[in-house]
Amino acid sequence: MTTPGLSPFLTLLYGGLRLLGRLSLPTLHRLGSACGSLIWLLDGRLRRVTERNLSLLLTQDGAETRQAIARAVLRETGKSMTEVAIVWAGSPQRALSLVREVRGLEHLEAARAAGRGLIIAAPHLGCWELLNYWLAERMPLSIAYRQPQRPYFEPLLLKARGALQVEQVRAEGAGVRALYRRLNAGGVVGILPDQRPKRGEGEFAPFFGIPAMTMVLLPRLARHTGAPVLFAFAERLREGAGFRIHLLPAPDGIADADLGVACAALNGGVEACVRIAFTQYQWTYKRYSIQPDGRPNPYAAATATDGDED
Repeated sequence: MTTPGLSPFLTLLYGGLRLLGRLSLPTLHRLGSACGSLIWLLDGRLRRVTERNLSLLLTQDGAETRQAIARAVLRETGKSMTEVAIVWAGSPQRALSLVREVRGLEHLEAARAAGRGLIIAAPHLGCWELLNYWLAERMPLSIAYRQPQRPYFEPLLLKARGALQVEQVRAEGAGVRALYRRLNAGGVVGILPDQRPKRGEGEFAPFFGIPAMTMVLLPRLARHTGAPVLFAFAERLREGAGFRIHLLPAPDGIADADLGVACAALNGGVEACVRIAFTQYQWTYKRYSIQPDGRPNPYAAATATDGDED
């Protein structure tokens, strides 16, 4: 039987997630870690992009150290693929029961008490899907998303993320106007701050010291609505023990009229989160593929046969 709103293929995929979601988190993480090790052995695009990113960032470390970190990154990447079965295809209550600790809750409480709306900047770090649930359980939440590169997956994303009645808004056109309305009405909006915009739709700003095309939507929302910004992520604990929620205040300047200043602050907020759980960041993403004029794409040689997919 086809699940309402899903094609037969997506219905089958969702059914598989539901079956996988019956496993315990430690089991899923062991399975994910094994998948990450396999990704390393296959030596494909994910490994090569990860190694390239680390070679750009960790210039003070030797090749052996970077390889060890890259292997750890891919194991965490595998865990992120399998743990989503609990979040997307299980009950929200079961997923939320895996949150063991919250750090920085006082920042969230203060921001909500101010009554000026709130922007949650949630990087691709740890289990961001669980973070959506944790926030939605506490307050009405609108999340901005970009249509996936394979549009036929969009109905599955909408279904999976809608278990707690999260409002999902495309970050384009009418959707952006809706985000302004939510914030002006005192609502809460969640945004992935580290998605790379197209050339001409963002600003270059340093990310771990390297120029990166950076979104301007979040700084503009903060400036024009006066809503405070918090960075947040769900850190994956060891041995499948659960998750720790982190909430951090944004760096000064994130709502600056100078978009260069604002985007640098935005990336600084992402960096602060990543430094807490470095290997859980999405280092498989071509974050630096767009460079200022005259600078080469740093992934060109590493992924020459793979196209430009992220």
